[in-house]
Amino acid sequence: MKNYVRSALAAFFILCLLGFLGVSASAQGYEALKGIKSVNTIFDFRDGNTESALIHLKLVHDTFKDPAIRAVSEKPEFVVVFMDVSVLLLSNEREKFSSEEKKRLEEFDRTIAAMAKDGIRLEVCMFAANLMGVKPESIAPQIHPVENGWIASLGYQQKGYSLVPAY
Repeated sequence: MKNYVRSALAAFFILCLLGFLGVSASAQGYEALKGIKSVNTIFDFRDGNTESALIHLKLVHDTFKDPAIRAVSEKPEFVVVFMDVSVLLLSNEREKFSSEEKKRLEEFDRTIAAMAKDGIRLEVCMFAANLMGVKPESIAPQIHPVENGWIASLGYQQKGYSLVPAY
């Protein structure tokens, strides 16, 4: 009889574990995602420090690919608008950066390319780029120019995109 109880408890435990693993990721630890049908987000990106900007950029990309987001929205809509000093990181003119910063910027470029390939829209505020002396032709072609990043941000928010600051 004890063996039967142990076997039954073991089977119950395994079924519970399998059920837990099969539960939608959106229900696991994200009360905020319950009832959500889509995820549309604009990231207001203003970080100009190569180290923290790379971390922020990778976090945006990881969030886009996160199973919890994918459980809610098979194809989330993410937009990153680079504004302020972050536009300096987008230029291929990098003489003013240290060798360590240049290595981070190479990884930044690879992350940008991967994000664009995955369908994340990337935009650069040309007002900021002009102010910072960044030449439009020095910016990767997968980053779309917009005249004013604030106007782009306002437009996306009016379309229901959630705003997430990255600075």
